Amino acid sequence: MFKFDFNDKKYKNIHFIGIGGISMSGIAKLLLKKGYNISGSDRNTSKEIQILEKNGAKIFIGQKKENIENPDLIVYTDAILPDNEELIKAKSIGVPCVTRGQFLGALMRNYTHSIAISGSHGKSTTTSMISKILINSPFDPSILIGGNLDEIDGNVLCGNEDYLVTEACEFKANILHYYPSMAIILNIDEDHLDFYKNLDHIVDTFIGYMKNLDENSKAIINIDDPNCLPLLEHIKGETITFGINNENATYNITNISFDKVGHPCFDIENEKFGKHHFCLNIIGRHNIYNAAAAIIATYETGIDVEYIKNAISKYKNLHRRMEVYGVIGNGKKATILTDYGHHPREIKSCLSSIAEHKEGRLVCIFQPHTYSRTKALLNDFAKCFDDCDEVIVTEIYAAREKFDPTIHSIDLVEKLNKNGVNAIYLKTFEEARDYIFETFKDKDTIITTGCGNPHELAKMIVEDYK
Repeated sequence: MFKFDFNDKKYKNIHFIGIGGISMSGIAKLLLKKGYNISGSDRNTSKEIQILEKNGAKIFIGQKKENIENPDLIVYTDAILPDNEELIKAKSIGVPCVTRGQFLGALMRNYTHSIAISGSHGKSTTTSMISKILINSPFDPSILIGGNLDEIDGNVLCGNEDYLVTEACEFKANILHYYPSMAIILNIDEDHLDFYKNLDHIVDTFIGYMKNLDENSKAIINIDDPNCLPLLEHIKGETITFGINNENATYNITNISFDKVGHPCFDIENEKFGKHHFCLNIIGRHNIYNAAAAIIATYETGIDVEYIKNAISKYKNLHRRMEVYGVIGNGKKATILTDYGHHPREIKSCLSSIAEHKEGRLVCIFQPHTYSRTKALLNDFAKCFDDCDEVIVTEIYAAREKFDPTIHSIDLVEKLNKNGVNAIYLKTFEEARDYIFETFKDKDTIITTGCGNPHELAKMIVEDYK
């Protein structure tokens, strides 16, 4: 097992291959604040890379063996392939090399208490909710989020070494490297099928993660999700469950209502906790689960209920989570949003939340993410846009993958049309932008979604409209 100790300076110079990713850049920022010398490389520059450079990191654009100067340690993202020049050079000269997941697992061990949030959906939102509650508490936490939160002006906060709050993603079984003192499991769904064989493989990996937890740990599990139930018998520490109108749950969520905009209110009941009423400033039934997990986790950490209630009521979404980018139009007006949803379940939850309270049409511009996910979940994607009046599908965002000629965005468009959904294929963002300008109607809600860069399209639509 790889070990990394803040008190041991054997790894003073650390190089990140793929430093621009949201998680990699967050870890790099935290280490910079801890006094480490950080360098890194990526294929393109970005806002995150510019922030790292401003804070003292040495950045290389392009990944070449010459970038490996004199590091004590290499940390590389899961997107890096074995033939990467930097990785080959580092290994050839004997530099220790670890994945981002291995490093994060070792990093967690530097904190007295670590709160790790897992689940196929809702990790970033729940992590940011917990962060919102804790940042003004006496705990002074360190935080790593997979998105940007206004309250910490980014995706990382470097506090003391008592508490670390972080996302714990299951991709490539990274959770098996984690040993937190509190593990939150929001849900388990069929995803990352370029690595996992099937849903059973994913569930088995979460079971392995639960076996990492020691007798002093706490596991907070959503037992409304049937895929989470097999985990319960493998937890050695305290098991805490939650669910909606679920009398078997440790914390039961009841009395759900929505205002006219779609903001939910609900009660949470527990023998020790009592019964308390909470209201959110974000929309979506799915966010009730996210908020409940955050409320339970912070209460179990020792935060006063009234303090939690006040903080959660003021929480606003992370950037790219049903984020409003602006309004276009003169006589007729349309609202432009963007979201990070890239899995059918996430997209369906987001769109149904908006559709429930929309005034005009709901138009979604979807950028599929990776060939493997689009291909494996094609039939599910074809069923998640039913709440839309129109769907525009752009080119697949390849991310870490090579071109796959056996799957195309047009395949999804054809299935959507066959299912009675009005859908078209437009290859580029420029084509989609121009189409929106030509066709939008008064009171339309237009949302771009995906975890590639569809937020850039939303920005283009708002800024280029004349």
